[in-house]
Amino acid sequence: MAGNDYLIEKRLYQLSPDLHNRVKESLFVLQKLLSDYLVYFPEYTDHAETHSIALIDYCNNLMGEEIINQMNEDELYILLMGCYLHDVGMGISEKDYHEFCQEIDFGDYFETHEDAEVSGVIRSFHNDFSACFIKKYAQLFDFPSEKHVFAVMQVARGHRKADLFDEQLFPSVMELDNGNTVCLPYLAAIIRLADEVNVAEDRNTKLMFDPEKASTEKQRMENAKHEAIKKMTIYPLKIELDVKTEHPEVYAAVANLAVKLQRTLDYCIKVVEERTGYEITQRKIIINSLK
Repeated sequence: MAGNDYLIEKRLYQLSPDLHNRVKESLFVLQKLLSDYLVYFPEYTDHAETHSIALIDYCNNLMGEEIINQMNEDELYILLMGCYLHDVGMGISEKDYHEFCQEIDFGDYFETHEDAEVSGVIRSFHNDFSACFIKKYAQLFDFPSEKHVFAVMQVARGHRKADLFDEQLFPSVMELDNGNTVCLPYLAAIIRLADEVNVAEDRNTKLMFDPEKASTEKQRMENAKHEAIKKMTIYPLKIELDVKTEHPEVYAAVANLAVKLQRTLDYCIKVVEERTGYEITQRKIIINSLK
């Protein structure tokens, strides 16, 4: 889908050079923070700044110019900061891990995962750890207000697992001190969908994620699956995955992934239709088999 490059960034600069500059200033801090995920996940798919930049690009294409132009400067700012910070919880320090564990509701996770390691806990709840990190270190990012901090925390938390129908956690109309309102269910749903569709081979470099050099069979298959997805394209009514592989088991893994993506898409459509005045126009995840 062409023609939507940097729409969110350009529109934010038009509406508020100050908020645009706050995002730019945050990037200096984020470059180091986002790469820290490799401490726990040395073989994992990219969750650093390139992944966040890709998310913003996907948001541009999922939303399109018409919707982006309907949004106010605070919504655009919160969306950008949410994209950059949604995975920051994957690289937290050991001290922060133990501190944040006191704030997170793990349900029955530890009862059903008796041998859980720190990396497994972080992986399963990294959206909550991201929210805790944003709250604790908000001063690093020069947020305009405490309400902006809450909004960015929630859209980061909402990129996976969280119940986007919860009005208390994700208010449909959240009023800021300047009189603007933000729609948290829509912002969280768009980031969740953008994060899910970042599956093509360009998410990982061959040097870092060679399927043949993976330490486990599970990781080898995960890398091979991403390598088989040559391109992901967002159109106004659909999302297409161009897939090329000679291995039936890899193709089956991609097909299972497409089913998962469709479930996420359907959920986000439902949230947006029932809780917001916006719309997600994409309806289908389609696999194109390349020869």
